[in-house]
Amino acid sequence: MITGHVFIATSLDGYIARKNGDIEWLLQQDLPEENHGYENFICNIDAIIMGRGTFEAVCNFTPWPYEQPIVVLSSTLAAQPVPEHLIGKVRFSNQTPKQVMLMLETEGCKRVYIDGGQIVQSFLKQGLIHDLIITKIPILLGEGRPLFGPIPHDIFLNHLNTQSFPSGFIQSHYEIVK
Repeated sequence: MITGHVFIATSLDGYIARKNGDIEWLLQQDLPEENHGYENFICNIDAIIMGRGTFEAVCNFTPWPYEQPIVVLSSTLAAQPVPEHLIGKVRFSNQTPKQVMLMLETEGCKRVYIDGGQIVQSFLKQGLIHDLIITKIPILLGEGRPLFGPIPHDIFLNHLNTQSFPSGFIQSHYEIVK
């Protein structure tokens, strides 16, 4: 059975990006060499689903940081060709979260990384997230794009663990209670 997994950073006040989508505040963190677990997380992932905003934030990264195939869920991008340098690595889709998970499951995927605020929110609403690893960065943005938005019902979480780092990062791992 396919499962969705979240590994994401937020500001202390819960934002994943500034209102304009800017994530420079996250990329400019002057960090000591700390292992926040991303490498262990990503090596167990078969595919990545992200939204247009996340894709636009990373599409020009050099070198390309992902080995896994990526599906970008976007009705805007679905009608456009994939940039030449990402052909064979990225595909655009306007499918629903359930449809894209079924598609990936038929392709043999078991664990899928769900990335991007609106995408995480839509997958949560449809019960397609298994667990969340959320790293709080010690910065207050005051406003921006929140990780969580309105939900149709309470979503109960089981706290698995929390770890603090010398940088001030606080990382918590939660499992969705089904």
